[in-house]
Amino acid sequence: MSSAIDLSGVFPAMCTPFDEDERIDFETLQADAQRLEAAGVDGLVPVGSTGESATLTHDEHVRVVEAVIEAVDDVPVIAGTGSNNTREALELSERAAEAGADGLLLISPYYNKPEQRGLIEHYRTIADAVDLPQIVYNVPSRTGRNIEPDTVVELASHDNIAGFKAASGDLGQIGEIAECTTDEDFAVLSGDDALTLPTISVGGTGTISVAANIEPERTCAMVGAALDGDYERARSLHHELGPLFRGLFVETNPIPVKEAMQIRGYGPARMRPPLSRLAEEYRDDLEAVLADLERDTTEVADAAEGDR
Repeated sequence: MSSAIDLSGVFPAMCTPFDEDERIDFETLQADAQRLEAAGVDGLVPVGSTGESATLTHDEHVRVVEAVIEAVDDVPVIAGTGSNNTREALELSERAAEAGADGLLLISPYYNKPEQRGLIEHYRTIADAVDLPQIVYNVPSRTGRNIEPDTVVELASHDNIAGFKAASGDLGQIGEIAECTTDEDFAVLSGDDALTLPTISVGGTGTISVAANIEPERTCAMVGAALDGDYERARSLHHELGPLFRGLFVETNPIPVKEAMQIRGYGPARMRPPLSRLAEEYRDDLEAVLADLERDTTEVADAAEGDR
């Protein structure tokens, strides 16, 4: 049985920065990991969908995981190691474990659209072989196949399958999974920023978040308030972050979040093809959303200073 990690709270799905030659910018990557850790996040998730894992080689996957582990002091690093090829996902998972990852995030096999029994076999194969906590990731809009609640419940009984990242947009299904796994040591995490608060309200434990790359403190405050049962505070923060949640998904993730990272000075907006920069028509709106959030932060800080 794997050593447990606490899968409650906020886990930013990290971007992978590239230089002008489309090589990984490891210096910026490590600085970003340290910024997020200092902001109070509960863990980091490199080389997932937001990290453009689809255009990284296997060696680059491992080097990114190693670089993030090296950069941080005291937060778990959960490596994205999924693939639509079970052997490939197993190899990536084994290499991430050897690199020192604390856990794994495994997107369900995409394009080839396995049946539910195939999904169970896929995840169990990796969980049997790699002794790390593993998160099953359901995002049907990218994979073409939904992981059904009964499948998740069956997988949750495996000692190494520790959680579920829910990005189906179906709150009823998410609630059913949380309900049916209450007797297991199993975490249900939002994979959709706009549904993080509702997910926690039906039994979720936190979020693997895109927005937390840009607003880690606010996201942590929202999730922390919800987990503490302070839904008035959590709703207020959810509404503050709402324009950002929407702005980060006007085009395919991670196109908008990388643009936001550049606007904030956290990293370049460069993408590896076939992804491209955010369309001009959306940039002014995104800049306005970020400016409003910065203004709100300054006003709160000034008010707190005045109270001292």
